[in-house]
Parts: sequence; C-alpha cells; structure tokens
Amino acid sequence: MSDPIASLESMLAAWNEPDPAKVRGHLDKALASDVRFVDPSIDVTGIDGFEANVHEVKKTLPGAVYARASAVDSQHNFHRYHWTIHQEGKLLLEGFDAAQTNVVGRVACVIGFFGALAKDAA
Repeated sequence: MSDPIASLESMLAAWNEPDPAKVRGHLDKALASDVRFVDPSIDVTGIDGFEANVHEVKKTLPGAVYARASAVDSQHNFHRYHWTIHQEGKLLLEGFDAAQTNVVGRVACVIGFFGALAKDAA
C-alpha cells in the first residue's frame, strides 16, 4: 500500500473489525513490520505486539467503536489526527495520534495521547 492515508484507515479498521481472525489482515496492509505503537498504556514494537494490543483492548472494551474525529494533517511522512472511542453511544475516550509512515506509505510509528490538552493559564 503506497497511500499513507489508506494505511491509516486500514490500521483504524483493525480496531473496528468484529472478526478477531481478520484483524491481522488489516494490520498487514497498514503497518511496517517494525512498527512502534506508544500511548500512555503501552509501548510495543512489531505487528505481533500491535495486534496483541488490539485484541486485549477489544476484550477490555467490547463493542467499542474507534473513529477518526478530524481530518488528517500531513507533512513529510508525518500525520496527525484526532480520534474517539465510543461504547454504547457514549464517549469513553478522545485523543490524538502523531503517526509516521515510511517511504512505501506503511505506518512505521504511532504516538497516541489521551484526552484534550488544557489551555495555558495566561
């Protein structure tokens, strides 16, 4: 896949895939083999670690819906976007990712942040 936005969409599709056996197919289309995924709860490297995290989170939050909540802003193979997680129609968590894609458009690194940033008290 040479389209970085398509790679980001395939990565997101893995989180929403209802069939656990099909999660890996989305990730194989989207991720570099040595992808690094970091957020406040985890720091893993490789597609196997990423996939294990997807399955673990889906067990913890059954039926949750993961969605991109903004456009993707891209420059020099770096991308940022906001996301949300809803369960039973209620917002559970929002945040944003900064992702890097490699020269063939696969996701090489995702750094996720939970919640919105507070405004500075000026």
